[in-house]
Amino acid sequence: CHYSETGLKMEAVFRYIFRLTVFLCHQVDLQRTFTFRNSKQTYTGIPIIAANMDTTGTFEMAQVLSKHTLFTAIHKHYSLEDWKHFAANHPECLEHVAASSGSGNADLEKLCAILEAIPALKYICLDVANGYSEYFVEFVKKVRERFPKHTIMAGNVVTGEMVEELILSGADIIKVGIGPGSVCTTRIKTGVGYPQLSAVIECADSAHGLKGHIISDGGCSCPGDVAKAFGAGADFVMMGGMLAGHDQCSGEVIEKNGKKYKLFYGMSSDTAMKKYVGGVAEYRASEGRTVEVPYRGDVENTIRDVLGGLRSTCTYVGAAKLKELSRRTTFIRVTQQSSQMFT
Repeated sequence: CHYSETGLKMEAVFRYIFRLTVFLCHQVDLQRTFTFRNSKQTYTGIPIIAANMDTTGTFEMAQVLSKHTLFTAIHKHYSLEDWKHFAANHPECLEHVAASSGSGNADLEKLCAILEAIPALKYICLDVANGYSEYFVEFVKKVRERFPKHTIMAGNVVTGEMVEELILSGADIIKVGIGPGSVCTTRIKTGVGYPQLSAVIECADSAHGLKGHIISDGGCSCPGDVAKAFGAGADFVMMGGMLAGHDQCSGEVIEKNGKKYKLFYGMSSDTAMKKYVGGVAEYRASEGRTVEVPYRGDVENTIRDVLGGLRSTCTYVGAAKLKELSRRTTFIRVTQQSSQMFT
């Protein structure tokens, strides 16, 4: 086309490019299929996970996410009766949810009761703030021995050596991330943490060498961050703050000065500790904050935004499938990733 002849030809070119981009986005395959090292179980779906926080890891969230083949790590504070009711009314969701547990004896007893009552539930999320303990490694071994055919997620850690230790102890998927969460204050209170992108790159390399998998847990504030986590080698990406404030999150809508909000807080925050164990123990500090998130309506809109951004990422870098994304990306250190003129 000779653009100088008429603006109409240029407009036609732009229209064609736009239509081609839309077509390519529709062709991008975001589904992944994984066979896990220890459970030998096969998973198929879009590997994005709602975090097992009590505001986001809800049964209501799972009902919506499972329609898109997204995953939900259900928080550990639901009762056995709650689980039975959910399983009876929404059996189609069970292949896309995990039962969460801490590492205490009471946690293990409750987990066993849930898994024995609901045989179709095949995923376990063992979640502790600090995965660097011999006790936690032994706990993972105990759960693996008790449930040899279940897929176990375990964490959190941020180094390749500990990823390998947990995989060899029986875990299938390792949760990676200490301190990057939007309501996490671990780095402020303790000085402990690891840059999330670097952690994902290093831990993915270690996990994949053993045919294991990782979850990038924390640090995503926009769809572009989700794409970067996958580009860095994460098999799954876990979101908390990005899913907060929706109808499917627990808690009542708060109205202040004509604006609506919902509470969102870290599971090591003062709010969560008071709610479940009577408060923060005197020998430790709270490692989470409580915030009022603007009310955001139905989570469907956010899911479409994230998936649409991810498809577009793949078209930009020439990946026909999400599986190819990590082989099509190069990371460059910058001081600013977007213009702040109108923010």
